[in-house]
Amino acid sequence: MARAHTEGESNRSTARARHRARLSGDKSEALLARDSAAFLHQALSTPCVSTIARAEGIWIEDLDGRRYMDFHGNSVHHIGYGHPRLKAAIAAQMDALPFAPRRFACEPAVELAEALSAKMQGGAKVLFTTGGSDANEVALKIARAATGRFKTLSFWDSFHGAGFGAASVGGEATFRSQIAGPLLPGAEHVAPFNCYHCAYGHPGPQSCNLACANMVRYVLEREGDVAAVIAEPMRAVPIVPPPGYWAAVQKACHEAGALLIMDEIPTGLGKTGRFFAYEHDGITPDIVTLGKALGGGILPIAAVLARPALDVAGEFAIGHYTHEKNPVTTRAALTTLQIIEDEGLVERAASLGAAALARLRDFAQNQPHIGDLRGRGLMFGIEIVADRDRRAPDAARAERIYYACLAEGLSFKISAGNVLTLSPPLTIAKAELDRALQIVETAISTS
Repeated sequence: MARAHTEGESNRSTARARHRARLSGDKSEALLARDSAAFLHQALSTPCVSTIARAEGIWIEDLDGRRYMDFHGNSVHHIGYGHPRLKAAIAAQMDALPFAPRRFACEPAVELAEALSAKMQGGAKVLFTTGGSDANEVALKIARAATGRFKTLSFWDSFHGAGFGAASVGGEATFRSQIAGPLLPGAEHVAPFNCYHCAYGHPGPQSCNLACANMVRYVLEREGDVAAVIAEPMRAVPIVPPPGYWAAVQKACHEAGALLIMDEIPTGLGKTGRFFAYEHDGITPDIVTLGKALGGGILPIAAVLARPALDVAGEFAIGHYTHEKNPVTTRAALTTLQIIEDEGLVERAASLGAAALARLRDFAQNQPHIGDLRGRGLMFGIEIVADRDRRAPDAARAERIYYACLAEGLSFKISAGNVLTLSPPLTIAKAELDRALQIVETAISTS
């Protein structure tokens, strides 16, 4: 049976086919055909939506000169594409030291580890990987080593990567159904927090007594031997946790002897208006994973930050990667951190995001097909529904809105089948943000 793809828009739908038919330009069509012939086909990538020839700031441009504001960017473009300071730092590092075998210490890698440790309350010990999926697998190994347990508790609808371990703790059908199984044993799941679509039937956080957090506690107590809870602090759909949720879950973890792992790969580095998204909720997890934007939108690098007391696996290999201490990728990440700090991008995300959400909430009041608006900082979502009273998702309408926005020069992602997920770079000008919101508002009003 075919599965619904909720991690992003379908690349096999009739709406995608109509969009492709509208594209004009021999260069784009030719490259799209070559891409389709050369790459293995899979959901969310090949066949592709368009081509790309340039990426600068908030903009991407295809081979035929069409330009799009990129409000997706696979969550890598916090500082915009091709930041001049980052490119200069990478070029200088390539001249100074292009590679370091992991058995040798190099200054950029150590400096980056120290900088990330300083961001986490109480400090951290660090490992680097080349991608977020691998970082989450390292985090799971640390939890096993530290607790002597192997079970995990995570959430349906979550995403933690495409590797077998990451897909096992993930909860999104596109990455774990049919061809993916069987997955790792001991990967337990519960319903995620989602006040708009509460799995426990409550109308809102005022009356539920945090039933979703209580279920986490129940499973931890029932199992008795869970190594870790792994979760996104704010789901990238996006969905914001109800007040008190993470404090309750962290308390339950401590009482059950389980670790709390926060996957900050899409939400960290200031995207939500705090450096770590979990800071909104007043907690400090045991392990944090970072990735995506850590390489500044140029190079792939991810990181695992663990409380110093969790440095307990020294006799074993828990994350040996060829580029584990690559001086070029670590220089890119270190420079990205410096740009975020020097340009005040965390604070900028908070202020611009608050203004954008206020504007969208005002617009939504008279839009019967907007069911919910949510987000933090410069990560926000608009849930498209057929019936506001019944909160019935309208995936077909969301897809029409998506392609209408593409036609007007705005690219973003559909999440959960019907949520317009808007995630611009933290460097975006207010005028550009206002223009993008106008495109979205017009598309919603006319679709």
